[in-house]
Amino acid sequence: MLSVRVPIVSVSAMRVAVRHVMLFVAAPLLALFLICDAAHAQGKLESRYVVSLAGITIGQGGWTIDVWEDQYRAAANGMTTGLLRVFASGDGAGGAQGYVSGGAPIPSSYNATITADKKTEELRIIISGGVLKEYSVDPPSPHNPDRVPISEAHRHGVTDPMTAALMYVAGSGNVMSPEACNRTLPIFDGRMRYDLTLAFKRMETVRAEKGYEGPVVVCAAYFTPLGGYLPERPAIKYLIAQRDMEVWLAPIAGTRVVVPFRMVIPTPLGTGVLEATEFVSLPQAPRAASAKLQ
Repeated sequence: MLSVRVPIVSVSAMRVAVRHVMLFVAAPLLALFLICDAAHAQGKLESRYVVSLAGITIGQGGWTIDVWEDQYRAAANGMTTGLLRVFASGDGAGGAQGYVSGGAPIPSSYNATITADKKTEELRIIISGGVLKEYSVDPPSPHNPDRVPISEAHRHGVTDPMTAALMYVAGSGNVMSPEACNRTLPIFDGRMRYDLTLAFKRMETVRAEKGYEGPVVVCAAYFTPLGGYLPERPAIKYLIAQRDMEVWLAPIAGTRVVVPFRMVIPTPLGTGVLEATEFVSLPQAPRAASAKLQ
């Protein structure tokens, strides 16, 4: 008989895990860049994901992305399930939108609402021309003199967590190539400014229960905090030291954009995995020029 070892953890540790699951599902973390080819960059993705920890399902969520020639929108939602819900429930939703100009991504806004253990957190980010203009977190983080400040330099050349989860592959060749991985993503999530550096690792083949079947590019992922974090916090030290995180990328039809199909993050509680069960993408017709971002 196949046996599964379940890690024994405290209720407080499980509640911490809820928050990370909600960030993981509602704004596919960790994160990445969108650039749209001006001539043939229109596509739609509808996907569903499950999150597991040490082989046990603990969360699920959905992600919808629309890409047009001049703009994009993305929305995600998620909730805890199964064993984790016994200790502390959680749910969340978020969205991002922006413009595409001259083949370059220009994120404009990001918002997320996350509820865990009956406490709700709301995040809001406004970006203009790659510069962080406004952001708010409610309730705000408590003051801590040990927190590394977010400098003026950290506010430039940034993207939000959800826009970051969309990546453009330059050129005219196969998007499923090592070049899909080779990039550093400058992310601000409302509290922390960090870089996520991706590097090509290998090719794999996947098959969703519904939708995509084919090759994916597997990237190693490395985390570097820059501002808004506590250097002595164990979770930060753990992520910095990690060398086994992976992001598996699959294409959005009709575009040269790839997005996470699977993400693997080792944790002290066991290996965390986010994986698509449904990944349905299709090219879409041009939208009326009068349809603008709201």
